[in-house]
Amino acid sequence: MLDPVSIIEEFLESHDLEFERSTPNTFLLTLPGEKKLQTHCALIIGDHSLSINAFVIRKPDENLAEVHAWLLQKNASMYAVTFAINEVGDIFLVGRLPLTAVSDQELDRIIGAVLQYSDSSFNPLLELGFATAIRREWAWRVSRGESLANLAAFTHLIK
Repeated sequence: MLDPVSIIEEFLESHDLEFERSTPNTFLLTLPGEKKLQTHCALIIGDHSLSINAFVIRKPDENLAEVHAWLLQKNASMYAVTFAINEVGDIFLVGRLPLTAVSDQELDRIIGAVLQYSDSSFNPLLELGFATAIRREWAWRVSRGESLANLAAFTHLIK
C-alpha cells in the first residue's frame, strides 16, 4: 500500500495539475477555472488526516450577513469541503479526510468539488459582497474606454 504522499504526488502528476511542494507534506495546487480563473488549494498531510484548504475570495466589502447566510446554505449540500472564514474574514473552502481514505478516486472527487464550488460560487459571492465596487469599476472603465469583458457577468448590476 502506498503512503498518502506518494498517492497524492502520483495523482497530481497523472492529472497534469500544476503544483509545488512547500514542505514534504504540503502540496500547493493551482486549479484552473472558468469564472474564477485560478483557485489556489493546499493539501496538507497531518498525522491522521489530509487537510484541504482553498482560497475563494477576500473579505466582502458589504452585505456580510447576506454573504454568510449564502455560505451556510451552500454548506448543507456540499461534499467533503465547506465554506469557512478566517480571522480577517476571507472566504475559504476547508475539509479533512482520514489518511486511510486517501485514494485516486477520493482525491479526484475532492479536488473536483473544490474546483466546482470555488468556480460556481465566485460570481454570486462577488455580486453579494462587492456590488458597489463592481459598479465603480464599470463606470471607471466606461469613462476611459476600457474593456468590460471580464465584468460582463455583472451587467445586470449596472443601472
